[in-house]
Amino acid sequence: MLKRRFALLMVIIMSLSMFAGCGGEPADSGGGQSNAESDTVIWRMRSEPRSLDPQRNFSSDGSHIIQNTYEGLYAEKIGGIEPSMAESYDVSEDGLIYTFHLREGLKWSDGEPLTAKDFEYSWKRLCAPETGATTSFMMTNYIKGAMEYLMGEGTADEMGVRALDDRTLEVELKNPVPYFVNLTTFYSYFPCRQDIVEEYGDGWDKNPETSISNGPFRLAEYQTGSHIVLEKNEYFWNAENVHINRIKGLMLGDASTALNGYEAGEIDVMQSPPLDEITRLKAEDPNLQILPSIGTFSINFNVDKAPTNDLNVRKALTLAIDRTKIVEQVTKGGEIPATGYIASAFVFSDGTSFRQMDENGNLVEEYGIDPSGAQVEEAKAALAAAGYPDGKGFPKIEYLYDTDEASKKIAEALQAMWKENLNIDVTLRNEDRSVFNENTIKGNYDVSKGGWWADYYDPMSMFDTCLSYSGNNKVQWRWNEQPIVAPHDHTLNPENKEFDDAVNMAQQTTGTERDEWLRKAEKVIMDNFVTAPVYYYTDVILVNQNRVEGVGLTPVGFWCFKEGRMVE
Repeated sequence: MLKRRFALLMVIIMSLSMFAGCGGEPADSGGGQSNAESDTVIWRMRSEPRSLDPQRNFSSDGSHIIQNTYEGLYAEKIGGIEPSMAESYDVSEDGLIYTFHLREGLKWSDGEPLTAKDFEYSWKRLCAPETGATTSFMMTNYIKGAMEYLMGEGTADEMGVRALDDRTLEVELKNPVPYFVNLTTFYSYFPCRQDIVEEYGDGWDKNPETSISNGPFRLAEYQTGSHIVLEKNEYFWNAENVHINRIKGLMLGDASTALNGYEAGEIDVMQSPPLDEITRLKAEDPNLQILPSIGTFSINFNVDKAPTNDLNVRKALTLAIDRTKIVEQVTKGGEIPATGYIASAFVFSDGTSFRQMDENGNLVEEYGIDPSGAQVEEAKAALAAAGYPDGKGFPKIEYLYDTDEASKKIAEALQAMWKENLNIDVTLRNEDRSVFNENTIKGNYDVSKGGWWADYYDPMSMFDTCLSYSGNNKVQWRWNEQPIVAPHDHTLNPENKEFDDAVNMAQQTTGTERDEWLRKAEKVIMDNFVTAPVYYYTDVILVNQNRVEGVGLTPVGFWCFKEGRMVE
């Protein structure tokens, strides 16, 4: 089975640049006969987004919408990235100054001109201390003066972002960043309108009358707890090549209900069908697609809270997991058992996989993690070293996950493994996704569902979740206090500094030297068992190609509708 999964891994590595979200010819069956509106794509978007503000969003639910209603200087498409608001750019010889040249005649969705000044405002807004942006690290890591501005040690004017004129944006970096253009495709780099933000304040982003955007679609309707409607933005720079006029997104959390809707022809596009149905769908529905993904499903430990503040407890819980059993008997989507934190799709500067393999191309044990099964004796020894031989005296802990059928099944499998292999009791608690996200960010949990999809194709994107200054550091692993992104976290973890330092060096170096710093950064994470990698993601999607074609996922896993069209 591992060899089969490695075949998938090689497809990821060798064809990522050709990665297509919906390949092949339209299917002859699947999805049922549509009862949906003839000119509308019906999309199951799972849950209600917390935010549709490019600088304040931090959840995947909002991200999918923002990626379709806004665009940055460059934009993702199904097969990679392309110029968007910028038609070209220049880079200085030292790699520190990027000069982006915007297209002529750019407009917002209300017809007002869009200029380089809108980008300057939005980028500085992301790093403004008062914004409290969880994703500010996406910019403070790279742009000169951005970190100083965020920390109150510098000003907006000192940040290396300047609109030289209406069509020219100059950006000064702290160090050369080979993937900087890729970063501009991430939603935190998208523009928003200063006059709208300042006049309407909180809530402007979800009100169709004030949600002024610049992407291929605009927000036309928002019904709390029910649905959204996106309509084609006639002012989009490439509107003539956008052929879908209307998208209705359903806030539908239950996967079984969503699949029933899809099979009744009432939903056209959905992700993550029920795990129990994947085997049947593989056999029966040609619309099912299992796509490689650049992300890792993991278990997060709250390193500030007993008993998971004990390294040996975290190690025991990590080694007691049977990863092959989870991917073969629970998730069933072609996932690869994880042996380290960085997803297996990523490669080093020489093109080799980030993960170690044997002579037959199978993933091998790393960091004490055997991909083929639980390491029970080692797990028991670690628990005993923590003072709980055979689980005796171990306090009851809680595993937190979001309300989702797949998450529930994984949680139940983990609960059973920890009981069988360590003789400890772990209770389960589920929460609505928005509440779950809030509680995990604030550290209101013992052990929780984790995981991360990369925001751009570079291992650095995976490390964002453990940086001391990242608002997405849900494991609460910080060597210093971060009053802007984590005002709640006052328990310090000195070992995190070694990780921050390694990431900092990886940002400043290239080639094989950078490879070594990337290895070092992952090793610090894994040596401290702050998170337990379980498997490397795949994306399982259904697109009813009797109704719609050309719709799929971008390389980093966002739904992309701008290339689609309704089937006549």
